[in-house]
Amino acid sequence: MNKKITIAIDGFSSTGKSTIAKLLAKKYNYIYVDTGAMYRAVSLFAKNNNFVGVDFLDSEKLVSNLDKISLSFIFNEALGFAEMFLNNINVESEIRTLEVSQLVSKVATISEVRKKLVAEQQLMGKEGGIVMDGRDIGTVVFPDAELKLFMTASADKRATRRYKELLEKGDDVSFEEILFNVQERDRIDSTREDSPLVQAEDAIGFDNSDMGIDEQFERICTLVDRKLIE
Repeated sequence: MNKKITIAIDGFSSTGKSTIAKLLAKKYNYIYVDTGAMYRAVSLFAKNNNFVGVDFLDSEKLVSNLDKISLSFIFNEALGFAEMFLNNINVESEIRTLEVSQLVSKVATISEVRKKLVAEQQLMGKEGGIVMDGRDIGTVVFPDAELKLFMTASADKRATRRYKELLEKGDDVSFEEILFNVQERDRIDSTREDSPLVQAEDAIGFDNSDMGIDEQFERICTLVDRKLIE
């Protein structure tokens, strides 16, 4: 199969978008781009430069410093996927903390941030052969993508997955804290004025509340294979 398509995966937080996207990229030898990591890296930059506090985000300062942010993905052969680099520093671990998770949806509401990152994402995928996951890939970044998926799961199931993941990393978190974060991110992502999280009209809804990763991957590969022979 020489045909290369664009696969856009949108959906709520902790629905396994990145896991599926990585598996698809590996199977089809596609480029994988985790757009959430890009927004997390900008959030980390804001945190590290004291643009955020307990209950505020200085969006004006962040916007005025966007030209100081350089983002890149560098493939790690040992891990089998590309890691996020912020200004040439590997920040893959730092951007996955609960502290950054609590900030990222607020940063993603800033139009100037979205404009910068969307332009970079479109450049990455202009040749096709790409799997990209995020919140607005099928609606804004690649509205003409050949395959669009919209992944969902109940908030409780997503919080449980995230809770187990953070515990395995050794983070000191509570389930209630994680559940609140999931629900709050849903609210912010779905109600922001600029590129809110919505399912594209031509996207395929995919509820994986009661589905393991192997079953999900098998079903989605069937969808990809159909597109490749159309």
